[in-house]
Amino acid sequence: QVRLAESGGGSVQAGGSQRLSCAASGATDENFCMGWFRQTPGKDREEVATVYTGGEHNPYYADSVKGRFSISQDNAKNTVYLQMNSLKPEDTAMYYCAAAGGTCIGVEVADFRYWGQGTQVTVSS
Repeated sequence: QVRLAESGGGSVQAGGSQRLSCAASGATDENFCMGWFRQTPGKDREEVATVYTGGEHNPYYADSVKGRFSISQDNAKNTVYLQMNSLKPEDTAMYYCAAAGGTCIGVEVADFRYWGQGTQVTVSS
């Protein structure tokens, strides 16, 4: 099984940048769809970005972050990153890393069987 641990959250000024990391352990010899999600009180969980560790298709980005965020992975380090640029106050959320078996094509939230504990990102205006 896969265990995930996020880090890199904190406070940042609007317009700034921040990079989140998701360290994976367990069945890291397998390929997964790795996703970043975010959650704010009173709002539904939002899928921010996904990337397939097998590298066989392009990453997905939510329209709200497209052009500002970038997801990447370092398979040798079993780590997935979320580079966040041009941050806005509306990006404030608890960010979660998750893993689903197989590719990201047609993946659903229920397919993400493994979740990290989350890391808080707060963007001040």
